[in-house]
Amino acid sequence: MKPASRSSSAPTDIAHLRVIPRPEHGVSRKNISAGALRVLYRLNEAGFEAFLVGGAVRDLLLGGHPKDFDIATNAHPDEVRSLFRNCRLIGRRFRLAHVVFGREIVEVATFRGISDDGSGDRHSIDGRLVRDNVYGTIEEDAIRRDFTINALYYDIADFSVRDYVGGMADLERRTMRLIGDPELRYREDPVRMLRAARLAAKLGFEIDAATAEPFARCGPLLTDAPPARLFDESLKMFLTGHGLASFRALERYGLLGHLFPATLRSLSGPNAVAFRHLIEATLASTDARIHADKPVTPAFLFAALLWEPVREATATLLEQGVETVLAQSRAVDRVLAEQARRVAIPRRFAISMEEIWNLQPRFEQSAKRRVFALLAHPRFRAAYDFLVLRAAESEAVAALGEWWTQAQELDRDVLAERLLAAADATTEVGGAKPRKRRRRRRKGGASGPVPGGARPDGGTTGEE
Repeated sequence: MKPASRSSSAPTDIAHLRVIPRPEHGVSRKNISAGALRVLYRLNEAGFEAFLVGGAVRDLLLGGHPKDFDIATNAHPDEVRSLFRNCRLIGRRFRLAHVVFGREIVEVATFRGISDDGSGDRHSIDGRLVRDNVYGTIEEDAIRRDFTINALYYDIADFSVRDYVGGMADLERRTMRLIGDPELRYREDPVRMLRAARLAAKLGFEIDAATAEPFARCGPLLTDAPPARLFDESLKMFLTGHGLASFRALERYGLLGHLFPATLRSLSGPNAVAFRHLIEATLASTDARIHADKPVTPAFLFAALLWEPVREATATLLEQGVETVLAQSRAVDRVLAEQARRVAIPRRFAISMEEIWNLQPRFEQSAKRRVFALLAHPRFRAAYDFLVLRAAESEAVAALGEWWTQAQELDRDVLAERLLAAADATTEVGGAKPRKRRRRRRKGGASGPVPGGARPDGGTTGEE
């Protein structure tokens, strides 16, 4: 028996339905995954309402090819689970059903409600929703979503698109507009501000003025968001193929400092031009790798975002008389500790970042054994790529990058001969003249070279 409809008694003043019939929109079932279609049809055959919703509908209407497909229904989570043996229920804040088809996971959510009659499960702290399992109608579900362009529903029953909040018009205007009162919605969930910037960057849309206006007041609320969640949001912004545009959007809308405060400070410091070049070159390279289906790592990206803060902190400690290696170590600890209060970078990535940073001075070494040891280092490639992206810092750094690029192309024996010849000519890697050794006082007033040829800037004299 078909269950009673749970969407027929919605208030008429909260949403205005516009139905776009199949001939008037571009959503085609051939562009929807087989798993999503199976879930839609099964729910519909069981008497439930079933809609493709959210980013998938938005992207299909824009001519894109979404990878993830979300479904909204009036079936409750337990009812969804009863229909699919390959289903599991997840989440405390939002109870969801995941239907698994091999490597594909189709997410199914019950229509969200507005008012709680006591039968639901909703809890908020200081206006921020921490749990919300109150179910309602499709009209209520539409106005509970974040942006109008994400509140479009593809109906499997007649293949139409339903629009309750003007999403189609905003899609045509290429505008990001928040549903409801923007400041209230940001206080419910501050991460919505980041989603606005990210989606605008991804789609090439403009953020509606009323939607962007509260950013300055509400931006500090991001400090209350869990750092682990902000790490996940950072990956979505920077590691999904539109990282450079996302970074510029964060700057444009004044949100960057709430995620990466040290980065923002350094972008107005004395080395701002070179630092910006490093960040934007890293993001552009990352975007290109993603579009080419090449692997990327968050460690490399975060190493670029925090490189100048680490350099500045190291320089300050050196001026205070702290020994070079210790200054570098303390600087890294301080920068990562501050960053962890905003975006929690997992330790495995932090270790890789430190290795990339710590290998940079070693590129200045020209002794044969040290050059070959660096070439064999497991983190060499990432550190070398980082060195090349630092080229804007100085002519010397650019020359180092060119030297190491050529070194990798040479036969091992040829490279060894060149290194020996360079040592005889007492030149350093990159063709720079050798620097004078810093000497220290020994007991009795004698002086001698610093052990290992270390220089105060973290490089070496190139001697064993």
